[in-house]
Amino acid sequence: MAVTKVVMPKLSEAMETGKIIKWLKKEGDRVQGGDILAEIETDKADVEMEAFGAGVLRKILVQAGDRAPVGALIGVIAEADEDIGVVIASAPAPTAVAAAQLGDSPTALSTHGMSVNVTRVLVFCVSAGMAGISGALIAAQAGVDLKVIQGSGPGGRIIRRDVETAASQAPAAPTVARPAVAALAAGLPTAEYEDRPLSPMRAMIAKRMPLAKAPVPHFYVTSEVAMDRAGELREELNALEGQPKISVNDLIVRACAIALLQHPGVNASFQGETFRIHHRAHIGIAVALDDGLITPVLRDCQAKSLGQIAVESRDLIERARGRKLRAQELAGATFSISNLGMFDVADFSAIINPPEGAILAVGSVRRVPVVEGEAVTIGRRMSMTISCDHRVMDGAMGARFLQSVKRLLEEPLRLLV
Repeated sequence: MAVTKVVMPKLSEAMETGKIIKWLKKEGDRVQGGDILAEIETDKADVEMEAFGAGVLRKILVQAGDRAPVGALIGVIAEADEDIGVVIASAPAPTAVAAAQLGDSPTALSTHGMSVNVTRVLVFCVSAGMAGISGALIAAQAGVDLKVIQGSGPGGRIIRRDVETAASQAPAAPTVARPAVAALAAGLPTAEYEDRPLSPMRAMIAKRMPLAKAPVPHFYVTSEVAMDRAGELREELNALEGQPKISVNDLIVRACAIALLQHPGVNASFQGETFRIHHRAHIGIAVALDDGLITPVLRDCQAKSLGQIAVESRDLIERARGRKLRAQELAGATFSISNLGMFDVADFSAIINPPEGAILAVGSVRRVPVVEGEAVTIGRRMSMTISCDHRVMDGAMGARFLQSVKRLLEEPLRLLV
């Protein structure tokens, strides 16, 4: 049986490195193809990694908590009598994460609330011939300049007593309120700001968005939808016992899936010298997490009923929030929907997620005054804005697609057939 190399998988189009959260198999365990070997943290989610070969997990090369580039060897599966030395020897050495170390640059050292410059202290220790660092630290704490002290130790060296004497003879400095104490007394935060490291997801968003917004020529089309009948249908469906609960977003996903079949030019992506028309509607559903935005993919929406979309989208969203998505759910969308209606957002425009050709931004359903003939009534209205890649489609194409989605939502019985 051949030796199976376990490599860091590429679990999304933008993924460059992955982090081993934990190994679910240990060295010496027997595995079969399809067994879950480990959990991997990507820029989007925590994903289970499957084994693609059978045998014994002979070697783990990247430990839990460490990162590795896509394609790097992280483990080896083979039978107990097979030689894996050549495979391991051919693997590049793992890159260790560098820890912060003291170098030649000035570094802050905190000792019992005292902050001093380590480089300067060490220089004084050498030039003054002090046996240790304690005298220099005392001098720094007391604000005494070692260069003006006359040493009384052997050979004129400065000793601890010299520093303490100089400190006692120095004029008292005027009392100044410490900034943190003064701020606390005034009811203000003790720190003006804090720097937080980018999460892997936020770092990837920061890297990818300029690549999406700048090169892709966006144009936007906005329409307002009367959601009165859709709201009534949803209430009736949700009153039925034993039926899945339908959300506004489920109605929108179903409407977009139908409209994408009617307007295949919108279900397209730019490929450089060509553009690709997709015949199946794989819809990305944007989910807001604490550290960024993730867009898991609900596949084959064109073939799913409203009830199926409700059940599957709810499961997808819950697992996205729990960072438990599968690899195939992280990529492959042909169109995306970003709905901020739950945040009471009236309208907005979204950035296209390449290689997709369009994304629909959905605002909240609002109760507003509506003119009907000579009367003014209260109606439920929702704003939708489609962002389109102008290399793939033009304004009229985007507008016709939006008209179809609007009609489906305003005549919602069409969503049930």
